[in-house]
Amino acid sequence: MRRMTVWGTWLLVLIGLGGLAIGCKKSSPPAPRHEMMGELPKLEVSKDTALLFTYVEPKGSFATTDKADDIPQNARRLVRVVDPARPSGDQQNGTQVYVVDLGELLGSGKATARGLSREAFETGALAQLPPGESSLMAGPHGPPLADAPIGGGVDGGALGAVGSAVVILYGTPWCGACKAAKQYLAGKHIPYAYKDIENDPAAARELQSKASKMGIPTDRVPILDVRGRLLLGFDRARLDAMLGDAT
Repeated sequence: MRRMTVWGTWLLVLIGLGGLAIGCKKSSPPAPRHEMMGELPKLEVSKDTALLFTYVEPKGSFATTDKADDIPQNARRLVRVVDPARPSGDQQNGTQVYVVDLGELLGSGKATARGLSREAFETGALAQLPPGESSLMAGPHGPPLADAPIGGGVDGGALGAVGSAVVILYGTPWCGACKAAKQYLAGKHIPYAYKDIENDPAAARELQSKASKMGIPTDRVPILDVRGRLLLGFDRARLDAMLGDAT
């Protein structure tokens, strides 16, 4: 009788554990495939496939076309690709999109598309264009220029400035283009924060970290951070396109 009781007890325990295991599986649905992967896998694309291409225009806005040959030469190094025949979930994961070197695709007939964050894609695409008004870091330094009126902007050291800023302007005291950018932002009442990368080592490290992640150089100023996208040099049309409804 005692032996039967022991086996019966173990049987009840095993059944209970099995029920718990089944319950856990039901209460924990599998994670979406892209979340488990962390990033989009590389994708082979062909120029014979009916693709949609998103590229940057000279004024800084983005356009989409299904005709690769219509994309300007200086905007082909970094182009977003979408295959309308594939499910959208296979071509973006909420943070990344597929990009390709269009020159390689047109030249060889095929290319490998890779996942890139939207911010990095837009920053890299803009960096293909000739830089706007800027001062080379390695160039001769002119006399220090007076700061632009604060107006819609605030100095980077002011309390709460960065948190409320739409634009972070990285520059130097001697950069004429930086002064022009400050004046433009102030005149349009766009909240901005100014960070002096020549006299503030923390600001210089911050910019270097951002630029490194986006794959762009830091050999000129200003560099403007507009909602996570970086713009090399000061170009009014491109800045307005990036600001969008903030203007």
